[in-house]
Amino acid sequence: MKLPIFIADAFTATAFRGNPAAVCLLESTLDEDAHQDIAREMNLSETAFVRKLQPTDDFTQSSRFGLRWFTPEAEFPLCGHATLASAAVLFQKRKNRNSILTFVTMSGELKARRAEDGIVLDFPVYPTFPQDFHEVEDLIKAAIGDTLVQDIRYSPDTKNLLVRLSDSYDRSFLESLKVNTEPLPAIEKTGKVRGLILTVKGEPGGQTAPYDFYSRYFAPWVGVAEDPVTGSTHTLLGPYWSEELGKKEMRAFQCSRRGGELDISLRPDGRVDIKGGAVIVLEGTLTA
Repeated sequence: MKLPIFIADAFTATAFRGNPAAVCLLESTLDEDAHQDIAREMNLSETAFVRKLQPTDDFTQSSRFGLRWFTPEAEFPLCGHATLASAAVLFQKRKNRNSILTFVTMSGELKARRAEDGIVLDFPVYPTFPQDFHEVEDLIKAAIGDTLVQDIRYSPDTKNLLVRLSDSYDRSFLESLKVNTEPLPAIEKTGKVRGLILTVKGEPGGQTAPYDFYSRYFAPWVGVAEDPVTGSTHTLLGPYWSEELGKKEMRAFQCSRRGGELDISLRPDGRVDIKGGAVIVLEGTLTA
C-alpha cells in the first residue's frame, strides 16, 4: 500500500501554529481497519481520508469527494480543521481547479470555498440547551476546580458540554488555566458527553487584535486531551455567542498552546461560515 499523505496546520497562516491534521488521498477503497491504524500511527487529533466518489473522478478536476475523519481512538462525525486541511491539500497540492469543493460526510454535505485570505467552510449550526449544573457538577469540578462558571449549555447533536466561565475572567486566565482531563472519562461514562468546551467573552480593542470570544476544547473520551483549534466546536460557539453579543460576524481565538484564529459568520439559511488559513508542512508517501 502506498498512499499520498500530507500534514497541514489549519486555522493559521504560520507553520507550527494552529491545528495539525494528516490528510490521505485515496485513489481506491481502503480496508476499513486501515483507517484507524493510520490515524493511530499519525497520532494527531485527526487524520482525514479524502476518497473519490466515482472511479473516473480526479483530485484535480472533480469537485465532490467523500471525507472521513479519525482520531487515534475512533471515527469522528465532524471535524472542521481536518476538513480545512483536506481542502488546502486539494487546492494547493493537487491544484484543484474548482472554487468550491463539496465533501460527502457523516454530517451531510460540507462545502469549502476559496477566499482571498483563506478557505471558508460551510458547516451546519447546532443548537445548545441550558444544562443543570448539578447534573454535571462532578465533571466540571474535576476539570477546572472552583473556577467560576457563568453559563452551561449542552449540544445533544455533538455531545459537547459548553461551559462559559465568568465574565470576570479574560484571555490570559483561560490560557493559563490548568484543566485536568484524565479523570473525565471515568466520571462521565454514560456516553452523553464526548467533549468539553470552555469559553470566555472577548474584550474590545486594546493592544492586541480584538476577538469576540475565546475557547479551549478537551475530548479525552476520544483520545484527545486538548485539541489545539477546533472548527466543529464553533458550530455551537458561533450561534451561542451570536445570541449573547447580538452579532452575526465574529472573530474567535482558540487559546491552546499553538493557538488559532477563526472568522465566524452566521448565515441567513441557518448554517455557519467558518474561515481560516492553512499551511502544508509535510508531504510524503505512506507505505505499509
